[in-house]
Amino acid sequence: MSNGEFLFQKTGNTGVITFNRPDARNALTFQMYESLSDICVQIHDQTLAIGALIITGAGDKAFAAGTDISCFRDFRTADDALDYERTMDRVLGTLESLPIPTVAAISGACTGGGAAIAACCDLRVARSDLKYGFPIARTLGNCLSIGNLSRLVELLGAPRTRDILLTSRLIGIEEAVSIGLVSERSDDPLARAHELCAQMLQHAPLTIAASKEGLRRLREYSAAIDGDDLIIECYTSDDFREGQESFLARRKPNWQGR
Repeated sequence: MSNGEFLFQKTGNTGVITFNRPDARNALTFQMYESLSDICVQIHDQTLAIGALIITGAGDKAFAAGTDISCFRDFRTADDALDYERTMDRVLGTLESLPIPTVAAISGACTGGGAAIAACCDLRVARSDLKYGFPIARTLGNCLSIGNLSRLVELLGAPRTRDILLTSRLIGIEEAVSIGLVSERSDDPLARAHELCAQMLQHAPLTIAASKEGLRRLREYSAAIDGDDLIIECYTSDDFREGQESFLARRKPNWQGR
């Protein structure tokens, strides 16, 4: 499935998804999220026969720099907020629950929705210019779903998750490798991702699938908490609209706390 901004190709028994908006730092549109979900559904249904999946971004500036800000322009109501986050949880859930190995090949910025997608992959290989995080407290003024929070806590630990969300700082390659966020550093993340997939394709597929699903169930159990009130409060706020306007105008936001 390819539509210009979202590319998919199959190399042997490995599929490769490429977010293809390099001029926009591969910012993700709603259609790109749905295309990702469609590929994952086909893998689940076995209508797409591959044994491993790589996700990467076009160009050398970004894996994916979050959701395209224009997608939020018409958000006003609680339903807008909840529908978006539930869509995100659905899309990310289809990726996280794949029974095959998944590898994110990362160059440059990996933030917001891009960071959430990378967090759902089994392994992450990154170049030295990695910048990973969710700088929403200084940009948009929205929040993460409980599901995404639980993925980050599993990946980074609660203290570091709290750190990056409250400070809005981005994790660089040295820290990412030292804490296990990134499996390894590579000058050519895509080539290394292919090597890792070739290695994992030699292993017992049922063991891989069972291991992945067991870990997913452990994480999902801990995330069985309602966070709708938090999403509504942020996405329907004046601050969220101010975050969008200031981001597009390239100025510092004037937060009001309402």
